[in-house]
Amino acid sequence: MGVQTEIHASAYAGAFTEPVFQSQAVFRALMDAMARPGTIAPLGASASPPAPLGAGAGAIALTLCDDGTPVWLSPALANSSVPAWLSFHTGASLTEVKPEARLVFVDAGGIVPGFDQFALGTQEYPDRSATLVLEIASLEGGAELVATGPGIKHETIISPVGLPGIFLTLWAENRALFPRGVDLILVAGTNILCLPRTTKLRRREI
Repeated sequence: MGVQTEIHASAYAGAFTEPVFQSQAVFRALMDAMARPGTIAPLGASASPPAPLGAGAGAIALTLCDDGTPVWLSPALANSSVPAWLSFHTGASLTEVKPEARLVFVDAGGIVPGFDQFALGTQEYPDRSATLVLEIASLEGGAELVATGPGIKHETIISPVGLPGIFLTLWAENRALFPRGVDLILVAGTNILCLPRTTKLRRREI
């Protein structure tokens, strides 16, 4: 009974205090960050979702999730109060079938599934693909990667901490599918770094 009460209570708390203003701020931040890949940007609002979902990822969920957006959660998120919180505040339906999901949330330290397991869109409708929201330890301070492509004037250096060791391989395979493929939102705290499928990454030569 205690666990049920805790889940029930946490499902009602922690949403935006000013939903319209805060969701608009987060949406603008996401669009700006997608237009400028590799740039670290503040979300402009935060939420207090149940653990292990973080404040930034929670704000993104409140902004992008709705009753027409199937959501896939990593196991740690799925086995917490997060599903009840998402359902109550956004009406989003959860799916365990990865290709059905349009939004994917992976907790910090959680295993990142292969990107090709999710919806990749089609040649005719590349927008029918998934966006992955990956929480990581930090958006800077890790091994340096060089990002190039649309939205980047020449090149930009990113150094996220907490991505899987095979990330560059996963990303190269995703990039090769263009115009199909997934887009990534990396989140640490309430800051984001976006990597649309158009972005090319390589290790920085020392």
